[in-house]
Amino acid sequence: MTQLPILYEDENYLAINKPVGVLVHKTPLERDPEALFAVQILSQQMGFKVYPLHRIDRPTSGILLFAKNAPAASRLQPQFAGSSIKKYYLSIVRGFMPDEHGFIEQPLAKDLEKDLQPALTEYWTMAKTEIPYASSNRYSSSRYSLVKVYPHTGRMHQIRRHFAHIRHYVIGDTTHGDNKQNKFIKQHYKRSQMMLHAWKMEFVHPSNQVLVKIAANPPEHFIQTAKVLGLSSDSFVY
Repeated sequence: MTQLPILYEDENYLAINKPVGVLVHKTPLERDPEALFAVQILSQQMGFKVYPLHRIDRPTSGILLFAKNAPAASRLQPQFAGSSIKKYYLSIVRGFMPDEHGFIEQPLAKDLEKDLQPALTEYWTMAKTEIPYASSNRYSSSRYSLVKVYPHTGRMHQIRRHFAHIRHYVIGDTTHGDNKQNKFIKQHYKRSQMMLHAWKMEFVHPSNQVLVKIAANPPEHFIQTAKVLGLSSDSFVY
């Protein structure tokens, strides 16, 4: 049986490092008979029902937080609706980011609705690289950046859509990304996964008001892709 790596556990909460390809829970839209669901796997692994407190996309790896019982879920859930919980991501994106630190502020539609909602993403450029291979007909080399990302709001696919908006597409993103870049990385480096990882989380524990900090090592494909591209990975591996 599949086992999910546990990063943090106390009497009321636990966090896992979700692998790429695992969904948080079943939805009517998911028709893949081979799909794996974190809620189902973790409930079987722990021997009791768990309650997911938030979601991350199927192709995104990293921290996923659960409650062990319904009252604990109710106590912490309000923090996700506000700004109390901090979630930081790592991503490899196309091109040299224009600034070492900046913001992307662009309204986004919720799901498939047309009404736009405010959305704000903060980023820090951790490393840049240029490789002597052309990934398009416009340039003789290819550039990439490693970024730390903090979404101040929680819109659907916010990080992926915001970086697409400024044309620094998340590598491996087949929905909002750059197909030429994805094809180039797959052909040259045999990598097809999306380079987006839920890296760190901070929240105030409802029981004792202690600040809980959780960190998740990126998966091996992320580390190796950063390495072959020449992006230093020392700063994000624990």
